[in-house]
Amino acid sequence: MEHFAGLDVGTHLTSVCVIDAKGETVFEAEIATDPDLLTKALKKWRATLRRVGHEAGSMAPWLHAELEVRGLKVVCLEAFHARQAMKAQRNKTDKHDARGIAHLVRSGWFRSVHIKSDESYRLRFLLGQRSTMVRKRVDVENSIRQSLKVFGLRMGLCNKSGFEARARDLVGDDPVLAGLVEGMLRVRTVLVAEIARLHKLVIALVLKDELCRRYMAIPGVGPITALLFKATVDDPARFKNAKLVGAYFGLTPKRWQSGETIDRQGRISKMGDKDVRRCLFEAAHILLTKYRGKTAIKTWGQKLVKAKGHHKATVAVARRLAMAMWAMWRDGTVFEAGDDPHTARPAANDKGKSWTRKHTPALPAPRKLIPA
Repeated sequence: MEHFAGLDVGTHLTSVCVIDAKGETVFEAEIATDPDLLTKALKKWRATLRRVGHEAGSMAPWLHAELEVRGLKVVCLEAFHARQAMKAQRNKTDKHDARGIAHLVRSGWFRSVHIKSDESYRLRFLLGQRSTMVRKRVDVENSIRQSLKVFGLRMGLCNKSGFEARARDLVGDDPVLAGLVEGMLRVRTVLVAEIARLHKLVIALVLKDELCRRYMAIPGVGPITALLFKATVDDPARFKNAKLVGAYFGLTPKRWQSGETIDRQGRISKMGDKDVRRCLFEAAHILLTKYRGKTAIKTWGQKLVKAKGHHKATVAVARRLAMAMWAMWRDGTVFEAGDDPHTARPAANDKGKSWTRKHTPALPAPRKLIPA
């Protein structure tokens, strides 16, 4: 008889539930979150264990890889879908969650999550830390601005290089304000230096990567967008067609249909990675407003601006950029502007020829860009 296991993974403890093909519970326990101990607990059903399921989470990539190395057939469940499926439970506990996950993998009614490569997680860690530092720098600057307004001191418009001098000029000889502002400025100085260091590392990695250099030939796409898109997609072969790429990043509209009278299409789903979606939106905005050249995708987007408005057109162009970048990776092609929009076909045709028609040699074998 086949068996299925569900794991509700915690930082220190993991709830384990094993059920048979009929849905009867045969084993339940709480075990330390350790691959060896979990493998040992499931050893009795090793021959008949068809699937071991666990939800996507912060520890999922590490645990998934370790369990696969030990020979278990592991699947990672999409957290949103699993959570919605298990809402019918009267009581939510780790024990019940593990049992619910086991029933999901037994029925097959789940969405599996792609576990990215170690290189992709390292790149995302680098970009995530840089993004966090940028947000903290902005928080420090805003805190200084708001605090000085209480005393009638307004910073006004000033660039990053002139921020410190402007703050010191405003506080003048006031010892209390000067002391407090100096402390915040020292923190800001450290953040600015570290952001510059991480940005240099990003630039160095992009210059070494042939795919990212091809991405930056697209108007509006810079090193952050190129590297983040590559790290998030990880493997272009996991998407069957270009339409799925737009949906993966939450750039497709939601729909609510029921019966014959209710059929509503709303805004985009925003279900994907928000950082990639933001970068693609910024790239599309630059392409439509700042780029002075002519491209087929820009001409198409400008027509949408007149028909649907700037915001909707920018979202549509962002979706097309994602589809084109995926096709460039899959086919080994480069971006070509194309003055005549009628000669370009939509990327949704799964041919990847919309804005990428010139072929280049196959990509080199993947390599680690950041030392372990």
